[in-house]
Amino acid sequence: MIKELIHDSIFLACKSEDATENDAETAQDLLDTLVAHKERCVGMAANMIGVRKKIIAFSCEKGKYMTMLNPVILKQEKLYETEESCLSLLGGPRKCTRYKTIKVQYQTVDMQTRIKTFSGWTAQIIQHEIDHCNGVLI
Repeated sequence: MIKELIHDSIFLACKSEDATENDAETAQDLLDTLVAHKERCVGMAANMIGVRKKIIAFSCEKGKYMTMLNPVILKQEKLYETEESCLSLLGGPRKCTRYKTIKVQYQTVDMQTRIKTFSGWTAQIIQHEIDHCNGVLI
């Protein structure tokens, strides 16, 4: 179900709790909401739809999406400076620091643990959304 976006920076600055097997519906709502905003958005975290759970959804290939529960960056390489915007935050792009390559441990919606390496634009999106889960706003 498509959910309303949260713009309250106080709410968004709070850390999210670990997701569980009971959060599959939230993961689907997050994905539905992301797809509904695909013209302006490439990634979302659950707090952006009002749920403080460590769940992210993002565009990973042309027309394909991925959902992660409890993502944790295990390794990061090649620091760089960039600018990002956020659908939940008003105003233009803001400067931030990212890594070109990251190794992430996460769980699937059926709670299977996975580890995968991402690079480039996809890695940047994942870092932005994990920041959301940790209450970090750009």
